[in-house]
Amino acid sequence: MPRAIVGFLAVVAMALGITGAAAQDTVKIGVINAYSGQFADPGVQLDNGIKLYMQQNGDMVAGKKIEIIRKDVGGIAPDVAKRLAQELVVRDKVDILAGLLLTPNALAVGDVSQEAKKFTVIMNAATSIITTKSDYMVRTSTTTPQVNEAFGTWAAAQGIKEVYTVATDYGPGHDAQEAFERGFTAGGGKVIGSDRTPVANPEAVYIWVPGGTQPPAIGKALAERGVTPANTKILGQGELTDAAALQAMGDAAIGIITAYHYNVEGTSELNKKFVGDYEAAFNGRAPDIYSLGAYDGMGLIYEVLKKTNGNTDGQAMIDAAKGLAWESPRGPISIDPRTRDIIQDIHIRKVEKVDGKLVNVEIAKVDKVKDPIKEAMMK
Repeated sequence: MPRAIVGFLAVVAMALGITGAAAQDTVKIGVINAYSGQFADPGVQLDNGIKLYMQQNGDMVAGKKIEIIRKDVGGIAPDVAKRLAQELVVRDKVDILAGLLLTPNALAVGDVSQEAKKFTVIMNAATSIITTKSDYMVRTSTTTPQVNEAFGTWAAAQGIKEVYTVATDYGPGHDAQEAFERGFTAGGGKVIGSDRTPVANPEAVYIWVPGGTQPPAIGKALAERGVTPANTKILGQGELTDAAALQAMGDAAIGIITAYHYNVEGTSELNKKFVGDYEAAFNGRAPDIYSLGAYDGMGLIYEVLKKTNGNTDGQAMIDAAKGLAWESPRGPISIDPRTRDIIQDIHIRKVEKVDGKLVNVEIAKVDKVKDPIKEAMMK
């Protein structure tokens, strides 16, 4: 091709904001995650979910190459998260924002998502209001009310009459505590108190703590103080009995009942493959909710890009995401077209010892649960 024509095409490309074939054929995903600090371990699990999906499905979709640009927010730092999101949009020219392990960070990024009209996938942060902060946000993890209101209703139906609730004092903890109490009282139960320290001899204690370092710490504290399922029914969201917490509590954990949107012990063939591939890829470590939220988040992105034929316009992508349904290792899931939150089954699990190992065994399931906060707002 003559040099003059090449130069002319380069000028046209610059005028259109295209810097070359790579820019035309690449979809950039900016992942804001905690790679250091207190929440670094959940952050690693989230990142591993992204990596595993791409290992299984390749880095090409709808004729476009997927490029991941990672940014470390370092923990709960909404100002930093917002700045990183702005940098990703303005400097790195990302097409999609994703990751967002923690609620305060996700809320801060909502402003950038809305202003820049960027399709944004919440892969973990679980406070209900997050997706209301941007019309371009969608969530592939869960909401704390979704898990805990269903759990409270189930607990009351099992004949538990009185409960004391304990939760960490920030957004997700408030959501979880209020949702559990709402479901429990609607089912005929009575909440005899709410705090961050249990009173003496309640029939049951409901506990909510975030993932990371807190579950094993509170598990150990409960065991040391003699608060065990042998004398008090212990109920909580799934983090309470994650692998590290079970190790800290030992056999004192047997009988604790939790609710979660994913059970790594699930027996579906899809989950067995997911767990097996994950353990093979990451030195024998099992996946968890952080891994799964990111894995399904990438699945959502790939399916949306297929529907839009590679178009990364924010409105086109969010329209394609609404109502999307697929089979996840956790079971059947879909995106609520009204709220852009996930619809999924909630699994009730009980800690048991199986073949000498403490595991969360599913004892019940609540089907196709929506976020109850937004459902109430829609009425």
